[in-house]
Amino acid sequence: MSQKIKMYGAEWCPDCRRTKSFFTQNNIEFEYINLDITPDASKLVEEYNKGKRIIPTVVINEAVHSNPQNHELAAILGINKQGTVKLYGADWCPDCRRAKRFLQDNQINFEFIDVENTEGASDYVMEVNKGKRIIPTILVNGTPYSNPDNTKLTELLEIDKVTDTRIYDVLIVGGGASGLTTAIYAQRDRFDSIILEKKNIGGNAFITKKIENYPGFKVVSGPDLMDRMEEQASTLGAKIETGVEIVSIERSGTFFKVHTKSDEYRAKSIVISTGSTYRTLGIPGEAELIGSGIHYCATCDGAFYRDKEVIVIGGGNSALEEGMFLAGFCKKVTIIHRSEKFSADEIYTEKLDTFKNIEVHLNKKPKEFIADSEGNFDKLIYTDNETNEDGEVKADGVFTFIGLLPNTKVFEGFLNLSNSGHILTKNLNQTSVEGIFAAGDCRFGAIAQVAAATGEGVVASYGIKEYLKK
Repeated sequence: MSQKIKMYGAEWCPDCRRTKSFFTQNNIEFEYINLDITPDASKLVEEYNKGKRIIPTVVINEAVHSNPQNHELAAILGINKQGTVKLYGADWCPDCRRAKRFLQDNQINFEFIDVENTEGASDYVMEVNKGKRIIPTILVNGTPYSNPDNTKLTELLEIDKVTDTRIYDVLIVGGGASGLTTAIYAQRDRFDSIILEKKNIGGNAFITKKIENYPGFKVVSGPDLMDRMEEQASTLGAKIETGVEIVSIERSGTFFKVHTKSDEYRAKSIVISTGSTYRTLGIPGEAELIGSGIHYCATCDGAFYRDKEVIVIGGGNSALEEGMFLAGFCKKVTIIHRSEKFSADEIYTEKLDTFKNIEVHLNKKPKEFIADSEGNFDKLIYTDNETNEDGEVKADGVFTFIGLLPNTKVFEGFLNLSNSGHILTKNLNQTSVEGIFAAGDCRFGAIAQVAAATGEGVVASYGIKEYLKK
């Protein structure tokens, strides 16, 4: 997807010559409009600059830049010594925020193309990803990479990574509500803390469009609430790194070594708040169609289905909440649930009746996802539990909300886990390894609610305080 760049200038203008040279040296295509020979060009420049005759005036995708300096153009166009970087994404996408933050932290210039508001951007993303709607899609020197992690970006952009040799008082694995709360309390207790987050700060709460049961707010958006928590933790001095995936933990004398895919961190104590991920159905066609019509986050991927028809699978609070969110901009939402009744709270089932574009199919068990000739989702085959007959629902996409699985696989054999994979704890969230604590959805007995997660973080912080003061 090429840039639309127009440059208004004149041959006698030194800054115009500089700008033209910058474009040429960086192999950037642009249309040059010479004010001296093009009728009405001067009048256009004055309109762009509110009555002033400023050249060069550069228009990039309809955004006007008056006599931009080379470093400004480099930042706008994503030009670096390593080449050009373009990020196709959206503000609501957690991995896009993670990638943007990584590029900014490492002073990498990049051009951000909003797939929702830039003509042709969404189609381009699907084209380079062979029909899949994957964001962020990042182009480095024209080569696309589908949702590259920070380790991959470090390699692609030849970023020199400086090893962090500090021994932190507390290292927090996971940057959701429980992890952020732990950091806030730890910093207030004068304990030096760092948060390592695999994806985006905020966890599952960040991708929740609307939260109606968090004390103190009648309604608050998940992103807004998580942004406030992150700001508070950062202001108090907590260090926060995103895109960092934990590989293993080991004790080394009086502290722990935390190994990641590309680095090593050291800390006197650890809090694991890795949260949970969405459970899959495990039926034929699901694995092949993830990203090609099958999704697990309406906030992340719902915008691709504006004015289209979608299916929501599940019957709990999340399924109904996300179904109603999708109904706000989708043409039709069909909810499929395997039981005769919803398991969601009554407040959600009551709201459901107010949506005319939501259709409900109860007592139907999903059986198979079918693709069209191009490899994208086409329809869902289900079995009617009462008649044992098969039926089908055609739609443009599917969103599945059937529960959560704890993100604890990396700790198997190191910490004691329950049969469900949750971390077992005692006294102030202490795990089976002294000095390591757990908080939030990954802990056995925790309640998957944002308000509860903050409380988990408080309890873990008290466990840290007791442990570090021994």
